[in-house]
Amino acid sequence: MLNLLDIDASDPIRVGLVGIGKIARDQHVPALRADPRLVLAATASRHGQIDGVPGYTHIEDMLAGAEQIDAVSLCTPPPGRIDIARVAIEAGKAVMLEKPPAATLAEAEALVAAAHAAGVPLFTTWHSREAAAIGEAQNWLSDKTVRAARIVWAEDIRRWHPGQEWILDEGGFGVFDPGINALSIITRLLPGSFVVDHAHLAIPKGRACPIAATLGLRSGDVPVSVELDFLRTGPQRWDIAFDTDEGPLRLSDGGATIAIADEAPRTAPNCEYPQLYARFANLVATGDSDTDLAPLAIVEAALQQATVERVEPFAF
Repeated sequence: MLNLLDIDASDPIRVGLVGIGKIARDQHVPALRADPRLVLAATASRHGQIDGVPGYTHIEDMLAGAEQIDAVSLCTPPPGRIDIARVAIEAGKAVMLEKPPAATLAEAEALVAAAHAAGVPLFTTWHSREAAAIGEAQNWLSDKTVRAARIVWAEDIRRWHPGQEWILDEGGFGVFDPGINALSIITRLLPGSFVVDHAHLAIPKGRACPIAATLGLRSGDVPVSVELDFLRTGPQRWDIAFDTDEGPLRLSDGGATIAIADEAPRTAPNCEYPQLYARFANLVATGDSDTDLAPLAIVEAALQQATVERVEPFAF
């Protein structure tokens, strides 16, 4: 069990980072190093290491090393993450999970239960909820009647996930890996639970996960159409549009840009991962958890009831 009395408030929280891939190098390491309440104490990865930071191959070795570890941040692909997270939880460490939090909803729920039983903080992160315009959008929509919403999340897998074969393997989520970012935003902005009315998946021959998907969702009486595409070679699109009783609201650039009614679009720089780590530092300090699994529940429901179309093979 994590004993908060063992963490001196004047000392930074010593974080062990597990999984040193593209997302860790691009986002987690800079965000960790920018927060004075945190320090990157060690890493664990079979394929990478950070210069100047003690590196281990396995999480067990990292936790048994000479470095004091107060918390663990997991950046590994979802398949197999439950076992790594359990090691950290059983060692009494606070745990932060990159999205999606686990390979299945059942695995994610098991981790929530394990962390609760162990009395350690668990943070299931959704970085797109920290995009620059999300807070303003939530405030503006709070007293409006939303009539419908539309999501278009279309990007080039070869550009954003070069050579990452795991993303189309069993448990890799395919186009839902980026698409769950849109679902994390819509579940934050629309109240109530979501229902999947229909889903259609395009899965390349020889692959396990979809390269494209269309969904029909409902939040109460509000229909939400979803178009996800991993083969977008033109302008990349990460857009969510809302029709309301007081005019439209559109989010673009993954939530960095907002346009309300007839106003010109406004863009602000995203600070998603610094805000996630600031939240994690607060959770570690207070001993609380933040474990919303609503976006993952939508993905799992869509995968279970979708019609499937087999399309041409895909290669990076």
